[in-house]
Amino acid sequence: MTTRRFIAAQASAEVCSLGEGPVWDPGRQRLLWVDIDAGAVHEGRLDPATGAVTAAAVHTFGGAAGTTVGAVAVSAGGELVVAEREVLTRVDTAGRRTELARVLPRGVPSRLNDGAVDPAGRFLIGSMALDDREGQDVLVRLDGTTCVRLDDDLTLSNGLAWSPAGDRLYSIDSTPHVVWERDYDAATGRTGPRRELFRLTEGMPDGMCVDAEGNLWIAVFGGGRVECRDPGGRLLATVEVGAPNVTCPAFAGPDLDVLVITTSAGGVDPAEHPGAGCLFTAEVGVRGLATPYWVPPRT
Repeated sequence: MTTRRFIAAQASAEVCSLGEGPVWDPGRQRLLWVDIDAGAVHEGRLDPATGAVTAAAVHTFGGAAGTTVGAVAVSAGGELVVAEREVLTRVDTAGRRTELARVLPRGVPSRLNDGAVDPAGRFLIGSMALDDREGQDVLVRLDGTTCVRLDDDLTLSNGLAWSPAGDRLYSIDSTPHVVWERDYDAATGRTGPRRELFRLTEGMPDGMCVDAEGNLWIAVFGGGRVECRDPGGRLLATVEVGAPNVTCPAFAGPDLDVLVITTSAGGVDPAEHPGAGCLFTAEVGVRGLATPYWVPPRT
């Protein structure tokens, strides 16, 4: 079988130190993504005809040294849940911010990283070590304002995605290069035993999404590409990106047929890779799954 090859085009002018977590909000026809190092949530408009993204707003959090924003999700009403360094913050449509839940103890040498919404509207978020510790970070599910721990033996919790039927959860631990799979009950949030699906041997797996056919699209950090693999690990397609540190893909646009890709500028020579830290887009011949809206807890 021939592996399909696509080339992504630079889609934005804004440079993120560590761009991550693109989310398509169909109700408002906008794209959200984060700059982890800057502690910021970006908002932009996608032109599906050209793939270009125009910046619309930037929302910053914290302000203290070390403040980060690992992920963002949006509700049907436009509220946000934002993963700051150690806590999850709720942002209403007027911009008011309320701490929802503390995920990490104060002062632990870890930070919150990638997150995603499950088919029933629950938010899942993982953490990563900021030192040389291994196997001590977590993946949790937010139930209301309570965090339910799914994993506590991770090193760099990353991409999260569900099968089209919502009955399987895929998750990545980047440091050992593993893509995990487990059964998932969307009605209750209960999971089955975690099992290794496959490992990437060339490059570090980062963020991830799933298309309507059930295949996984995985950003390869340091590899300058996104790989499409079937659930058995077979390589089906590659998307070449003009930046080495590719962080996360997501399907966006009214028809969910534009693959949006975030990248990082950190540690990259801008003269050699002028697009590093920008958004890229590609048409890859398939559609993605609609991202579920986050369901905020009742107050």
